[in-house]
Amino acid sequence: MTTLASDPSVRLPGSTDIATFLAGAGTLTLDDRRLLVDQALVLFEQNYAHLPLKVAMYAVNPVQRLRLLRARLEHQTATTMSPEWVFHSELSEIFHSVHDLHTNYLLPLPFSGKIAYLPFQVEEWHDDDRTHYVVSRLKPGYAPPGFTPGVEITHWNGIPMDRAVTVNGARFAGSNAAARHARGLDSMTIRSLRIHLPPDEEWVTVTFVDSAGKVQERRERWQVADNLPPFVGGLDQLSTTALSQGLDLDADEIGRAKVLLFAPAVVELSEVLAAGDVPDPTSRAAAAAGEIPSTMPTTFRATTVTTTSGEFGHVRIFSFNVTDPDAFVDELARLVDLLPERGLILDVRGNGGGHIFASELSLQLFTPHHITPEPTQFLISGLNLRVCRQHKANPTGQIDLGPWYGSMDQAVETGALHSAGFAITPERAANAKGQRYHGPVVLVTDARCYSATDIFAAGFKDHEIGKVLGVDDNTGAGGANVWTHGLLKTLLDVPAPDPQSPYRKLPGGADMRVSIRRTLRVGAQAGTPVEDLGIIPDDRHRMTRDDVLRGNVDLLEHAGRLLADMTIRRLDVELAATGTELTVKIDALGVERADIYVGSRPRATVDLPGGGGSATARVTSPAAGTPVRIDGFAADELVASRTVTV
Repeated sequence: MTTLASDPSVRLPGSTDIATFLAGAGTLTLDDRRLLVDQALVLFEQNYAHLPLKVAMYAVNPVQRLRLLRARLEHQTATTMSPEWVFHSELSEIFHSVHDLHTNYLLPLPFSGKIAYLPFQVEEWHDDDRTHYVVSRLKPGYAPPGFTPGVEITHWNGIPMDRAVTVNGARFAGSNAAARHARGLDSMTIRSLRIHLPPDEEWVTVTFVDSAGKVQERRERWQVADNLPPFVGGLDQLSTTALSQGLDLDADEIGRAKVLLFAPAVVELSEVLAAGDVPDPTSRAAAAAGEIPSTMPTTFRATTVTTTSGEFGHVRIFSFNVTDPDAFVDELARLVDLLPERGLILDVRGNGGGHIFASELSLQLFTPHHITPEPTQFLISGLNLRVCRQHKANPTGQIDLGPWYGSMDQAVETGALHSAGFAITPERAANAKGQRYHGPVVLVTDARCYSATDIFAAGFKDHEIGKVLGVDDNTGAGGANVWTHGLLKTLLDVPAPDPQSPYRKLPGGADMRVSIRRTLRVGAQAGTPVEDLGIIPDDRHRMTRDDVLRGNVDLLEHAGRLLADMTIRRLDVELAATGTELTVKIDALGVERADIYVGSRPRATVDLPGGGGSATARVTSPAAGTPVRIDGFAADELVASRTVTV
């Protein structure tokens, strides 16, 4: 049985079919196309941090392909030039050839800000025999007969589903096989037209097995509509946020589209919060009642989950894409304070990254040890050297490229490919708040984790915070700081316009992004690039049918078993100042000794016989605002820490 497209009443507002949408697209002149190729050449030849790696790993030559495209454009005229979609397709393919989700050609208007979508989501689960693809969510109001969550899709436009996902994934820029597969599955039903052209087909025919075991078919038309606006804008302007980006834009676009399509209540709640109605739960009792209201509902979801191994906290971090990383970390700290102390599941599946500060500043909340942010490197080129020279003295107060400048200036003599490595995230800030959660932690990852989330996962593993449980064999493997073409242009025009700048304003609302600084791991993997290699989990979970349709129940059981085998610790501290004396009350579990530091100076130590219990110490009262740090030890190993301000 074949049915036609869904009722227009369940489409997103302003939706149109692909044919109608494309009829109004195509406004670039031949000169516009030449300019876009020229600017892409600048980025690849002189800014792209991973160019030597990508040429070696994938045997590609994007620079030569751009030169050939430019030569063909030189021989075309306004009457003989190819259709605009052909140009977009070829330029996009060159960018995709390096398998880097940071380095993109962003299509101009009317593609920018649009998504192509089908009104359902497909996810996969596994058994011993094969991979199964099932409908997991429907757009509210969309309820075709027999096509319900849980039906298994066997063919897509007549192609076996496994093969269809593989073919689709080959078109996109995943950095490893797991990432390409994940991108292929996501793009079966949602495409960001900012990064990808609309689907070639105007509709799809889905073959599925319904709940009664009957094979059916359904035809569904692709629709084009406006996506939710970006959570962070102004990335062409000089700001710490723009300069510290580590974001898979495609994942961010798809994440917003999923909220728009399948979680309209979250959109409504965000609008309520924007109006100032902010929830403020203050006790663990509030957490025990269910989901903890968050001031950032599109960023966090925090709950207490019950498994056969016990009750644990579960925090889903959907994105690091924020403008205020300190507020991000404070909200994360508030949420974990309300969750059970016996174990925490940090779930970053599908998180495409965002502000690098937000990811690296968060690590300190879960470990007593010093956090070392990942160092980053520029590609050595004359243009990168000019940018660093112009900002080596931090003239604007917002960017300091001085640390990188020295090694780049020396590269004329040394012949180095990359600069020396320095962190983007300030090391002092990465350790200023200190540990807030003292129980065991498991990090859940997948192949959609990218960029700042790769950096977070690398830091989690390199600092030995806890176990990494992966539902895929690897993370997305995106290891770079990404800048837009517009930001690079701004950097050379500050403090005054540079008449020799090679950057030109792009036509039609088009844009480009480039991996400008590559990231390197620390700890036992020090010096290893994150790009293409990613983070391999300590343990692997294959998603089950119940995971897909019943809220990740088996995944949470797996994480619970890991947490149950880890040591539970607690370190609660209360300060009371009276006159010249400060009383420090300690209540701990899994801690044998506590050392007390006022400011940066050691002041007292107390023993906790039996590895826990309560203790009190008294020290000279410091000035208001002084941090007091309590370090807890077991068998002379630092195992817990808490910083409290007087």
